[in-house]
This record gives sequence, C-alpha cells and structure tokens, in this order.
Amino acid sequence: MPRRQASTFCRTDPDPQCPRDYYSLFLLQNGFFQNALSANDQLRQRVAFALSQILVTSGTDINFAYGMAKYQQMFLDNAFGNYEDILTKVTLSSVMGDYLNMVNNNKPANGVAPNENYAREIMQLFSIGVWKLNQDGILIRDANGAPIPTYDQGDTIEGFAHVFTGWTYPVLPGVPSRTHNPKNFLGDMVPVDSNHDKGAKTLLNGVTLPAGQSIQSDLTNAIHNIFMHPNVGPFIGKQLIQKLVTGDPTPQYISRVAAAFNNDGQGVRGNMKAVVNAILTDPEARGAIKLDPGYGKLREPVLFMAAAARALNTASDGVYFQQQSTQLGQRLFYPASVFNYSPPTYVLPGTSALAPEFAIQNSSTAINRYNFANTLSFGTIAPLVTLPGAIGTKPDWTALSALAADPNALLDKLNVLLLHGTMPAAMRTSIVPAINAIAATDPLTRAKTAFYLVITSPQYQVER
Repeated sequence: MPRRQASTFCRTDPDPQCPRDYYSLFLLQNGFFQNALSANDQLRQRVAFALSQILVTSGTDINFAYGMAKYQQMFLDNAFGNYEDILTKVTLSSVMGDYLNMVNNNKPANGVAPNENYAREIMQLFSIGVWKLNQDGILIRDANGAPIPTYDQGDTIEGFAHVFTGWTYPVLPGVPSRTHNPKNFLGDMVPVDSNHDKGAKTLLNGVTLPAGQSIQSDLTNAIHNIFMHPNVGPFIGKQLIQKLVTGDPTPQYISRVAAAFNNDGQGVRGNMKAVVNAILTDPEARGAIKLDPGYGKLREPVLFMAAAARALNTASDGVYFQQQSTQLGQRLFYPASVFNYSPPTYVLPGTSALAPEFAIQNSSTAINRYNFANTLSFGTIAPLVTLPGAIGTKPDWTALSALAADPNALLDKLNVLLLHGTMPAAMRTSIVPAINAIAATDPLTRAKTAFYLVITSPQYQVER
C-alpha cells in the first residue's frame, strides 16, 4: 500500500480512481456496509463499531485507507478480548499516535515539554472520564457537594505525557530507522529508548513510576495504572450500553455492567465478552422497563440504514450507504472530533434524558432519512460505473411480497424484522388502510409501501 502523497503516487498508478481508492476511506466505508449487511458475525461488527466510537480516530486527519483499515480491524479482532489489551493496542497504534500527537513525542529538551494531548484523552475519553464515579456511574462528591476530579490537570497529565515519549512510526521498508521515522501506518509505533524520558513519573491514585525504567515498562505500567482505576467499568460500560441498547441507562443497569467489567465471575477484570453479555442479557435490555417512554435510543444513521437493508436481504456493494451516511449526518469513519459523531453526554432538548444520537439529528437529516427510505423502497440504485465489480444496491422483496395479500400477515413479518415485536396496535391500524388502498394484484407495491411506512415511523427510528 502506498505511503507517498496522492499527487506523487497517483501520477504513475494505472488506477484512474487512485486518489479515491488509496487516499480516502471510500473502499473501507463500502466494506463496512457490506459486512453490516451480510457478515456472519453481526455482534462482533456492532461491538467493534461501538468501540471505534469511544476510542475515536477520524478520516478528517487520517485519510489513508490502509491505516484506518488496520485501526478498525483492531476492534474487530479484540471486540471480545480484554479492555486492557484494547487500551494498549490503541496506544501503540500508529494511526492513534498520529491523530493525538503521541508519535514522535520527544522527551524534554531545551525547555520544550512533551505533548500532552494523548495523555489527556486516554484518561478523559478512553478510560476514566474527568470525575470520580461510583460503580453505578453517579458522581462521587466531596463534603461540599462538589464532584471530585479523577486526575490532576498538572502533575498527572504531565506524568503520562512523559510516559508516552519516544515512540515513532514503524520503519519503512528499505529506509534506515531514525529517532523520528517518516509517516507510515503499516504497523504499531516502535520504541526509541534514547528519546524516552527516564525520570520518575506521577500517575493516578498516588502511584509514581520509578526513574530508569525502559520505554516498554513505562508504557505497560502506565496502561495498567489506568486500567485498574475504578472508574473504567462504569465509564466505559455506560457508553457501551448507550451504543448497544439504550441512551439513558439507569444507575442500576450501569452498576451491573460495571460489576461484570470488574470481575467476569472468574476473577478477570476487563473481559469484554463478559461485559457485552451483561449488557445484552440485563433485565433492562430485555425486560418490562422497555415499556418506559424514556427507554431506547434513536438509531444512528449507519444502523438505521443497515437494519432496514438487512430486513430485505439486500445485496449491495456499499456505495449507496456510504454516500447516504453523510447525508444523514454521520459520515462513516469521519467523526468531527475525538468526541465522536455525537457526545455521550448529549441531553435531548426539553427533557433530562441522555440521547447521544439526537445531537446529529436536525430538520435536514430527518428529511434525508425519509429520502433514503423512499429510494430504498421505491427507487433503483444503480452500480457506480467507476467501481470495478459494483452491483449497486438490490433489495429482495420476495418474502414480503408473498405476504402482501394479507396486510396483517405482512405487518406481522415487519414487526418481527424491524420492531422486535413492539408494533403498537394504533400503528397497525393506521398502516392497514394504506396497504388496502393498493390493489391486491400488485403485491410488490403493497410490500414496498408497508416497509416504507414502518421504517419512517418513530417506532422504528427509536429502537426499543
């Protein structure tokens, strides 16, 4: 995979779409949607996507397909692994190193201190947050009622910034190793011990790394120090609940998931398989609380589209979906900042409910959801002529058309496929006349109409 600038490399490459295929995330985005529609490991795909929205990098800065592909593959490979390993792999990723300035981070010299960006974000966003939490995610407060910071903005961040010195890009084939290797995302960052600060370093909870340790030992000990902080379970567990189940989980739900993070039942901390199992089998994920009006979450655009297309056994090259993700407010793999497409702390206006996905919902993106639904249901999505092997997007209406003579049977099927069996009686009553208004001799239009009305409904757009 090329590492040179597009203007240089593409001048001699035979691919007429060289800038698009090598220097954008176009093919990676297409592949994501192909997997979302037909891969046989859908839970792994969902968990990996959720992790990528917590441990964020963005194509806005890392616009190299081969680099971002390796970064996203890391989450697929470790979705059911251990969170300490995930933190370590993210920290050593050359993509993350480039994105948050850990790569080529120098030890102190000539009055210049190490860059603090990654040191801050690994704590603030990737592990513990800024305030101490109880296991249920509720803030711990001091005697005056003020929240208690998890880390010192001076000494602790400085300590971690010094830990993260001395790492550079992996060596390019045929290029001698340097203190600062040139940009390359083909592997993890590599250590340059001579550029690592060997002094003592202040970490979390009063821990001090002794002077004189190797660069690898400092990094391993620092990651473990973060991983063992009691905030990690509730802080990360809550965000995974938000991505997989509901936007505003109760403290009790968070506490149960954090308990699984702290101990998987066999003394292992950070076992993601146990955490995901706890999230998806919790009484609040499957029980009567789902009847609460505040329960659920707006389907983020990527998942809104993928679930609708999967219900139709849609065959696709992914192009239409990657184009539409931008129109719906979620340009895949291009979050605006390290805070993701939308912050987990976003509160739905007019309420006190957390609803992260509504942060990217506005009048324009709401209308574009209807436009997407109309095209998927009634349009023709042709192949992109500049993409070899493109097939376009082809829904399969066979199963729904076979039921269209009986509107209630058709809605029963859509209720299972799209609404998890939650279709209200009033919704059914309002859709049946629209189906009956179409001649029974036109089962395809009946099926398409019913499908369109269901996926544009609030009951589908807000997953419960």
